[in-house]
Parts: sequence; C-alpha cells; structure tokens
Amino acid sequence: MKVAAAQYPVDFLESWDAFAVKLERWVAEAATNGADLLLFPEYASIELTSLFGAEVYSSLPRQLAELQTILPDYLALFAELARRTGTHVCAGSYPVRHADGRYTNRSYFFWPDGRHDWQEKLQMTRFERERWHVSPGNELKVFDTDLGRLAINVCYDSEFPLLARRQVERGANLVLVPSCTDTDAGYNRVRIGCQARALENQCYVVQAPTVGDCDWSEAVDRNVGAAAIYTPVDYGFPADGVLAQGVMNTAMWVYADVDPAAIARVRDTGQVFNYRDWEGQYGPLGS
Repeated sequence: MKVAAAQYPVDFLESWDAFAVKLERWVAEAATNGADLLLFPEYASIELTSLFGAEVYSSLPRQLAELQTILPDYLALFAELARRTGTHVCAGSYPVRHADGRYTNRSYFFWPDGRHDWQEKLQMTRFERERWHVSPGNELKVFDTDLGRLAINVCYDSEFPLLARRQVERGANLVLVPSCTDTDAGYNRVRIGCQARALENQCYVVQAPTVGDCDWSEAVDRNVGAAAIYTPVDYGFPADGVLAQGVMNTAMWVYADVDPAAIARVRDTGQVFNYRDWEGQYGPLGS
C-alpha cells in the first residue's frame, strides 16, 4: 500500500469554502498519486480559528470554544473526501469539548466508507496542560482496516515507548504520528521518538507535521518539521531506517510504499529480534 504524509501549511482562511477547497485539493493530489492512506498533522484544524476574527483566534480559551461550532462540518467534510477518493484518512487533530467541560486533542481516523473513530492524545505538553488547558484522553486504541491493523500516537505520545508497544502487541504494524512542533528541538524529539518506536517494535512509523509561520495564532505561531516514513533497520529496509522524508518546512506530500508482510518477515528472519526480545530487558534489572 502507499502512504502519504502531509507537510501541511497552516493558513489564514477567508471562509469555510476556502478551507474546503484547500482540503479537497490536498486529498485529491494524494489520491491521484495512488495513496491508500493519508496522514494530516496534529492541530492542522487550528487554521479554522481564523474564520472567527481576531477576538477569537487571539484568545486561547475562546478559540477552543468556537471550534466546537464547526466540528460537525469538519467531520462531514473529511468523511465525504474519504468516500469520494476511496482512501483511509487520518484528519488533522481537533480539540474537542466533553460534557464536563474538558477539552481533549482528538485525532480522527476515517475509513473509505466515511465512518470514523478517534485516538485522543494521552501525554500533554506543557503548553497544552499549563496554558491551553487541554486534558489527556484515557483510551489507547488500534484500528482494523483493509490495509491491516494500525495505531495513532499523537505527537508527544510518540516519545513514550510503552504506548506504541501496547498497540503493536495488539497487532498494529503501522503507527501514525500526527505532529505539531514549533522548534527544531521539538521536531527532533518527535522524529527521534518515531525512529525509536520503529526500531524497537520492528514496525512502520509515519510522521506528518504542520509547517510554516502563523504570526496571527498563538497556538500554532511557528511550525517546524519534515514528514517521513520510518522502518525497522534490518534486512530489506533502508540502512538508516528512513524510507522517505520531505524537505524541511516545505508544504508537500511525502509518499512511500509500505508492505505489512515485510514486518512479519523481519521479525522472523532479521539480523536482530527487537520486537521479540522486548521482555529480555526486564530480567537483568532485578527487583
């Protein structure tokens, strides 16, 4: 199957229709290039706050509240594009308000028939927790698709090995990492986390970041990164574990063909057995 990871620019939008046209163009481009699975970044949805005026997009609390008014339209648009193109799509993550008033950072996943599910971010960055007051989710999921079983680690989640490990032990051979980072250091932390998860679990990991500067938004004012598809570092895979990588900070799709069967082969016949030998690290530590 072919995966497409977006280096997605956060734009100032003139209208909802402008957003719909932009998204339709991005999805159509990936589908035309043969992508079966599309990954958009964490918080790509925040560009929608530009629709509400400066009094909203310049206020962290107000932007969260106003975004709830267009969440149904957001979901409907992604569902329609998934149906129209026959693709699986991981949408840009969205801050969602719960009945108790909490907000969580929710990454929605769409099947080609338009239905959807989600993975909420479980580990909060300091900005999310201390300034934006976004709360962690409480469930770790895997998703069954015609492309195989896959999972989502939302940005910072990728830096915590036990999350992906649990998902891989439940059958996920591919982990999607939508990301949003505002410094080179932040981007590299997520990149290193992604590569480590691919190495230790002998699986594919796909990262997609937001890119570009948005001086009008305190939440996503600077966006740094490059999309990539990471692999095990072993027979049949790139020697550096990088199957494909984009040009830093450039709006573009990054594509790669991935083969879930290759994951089973490397776990059985690889030079090393990182996935199988996971338990071996506990014995020497003692009590």
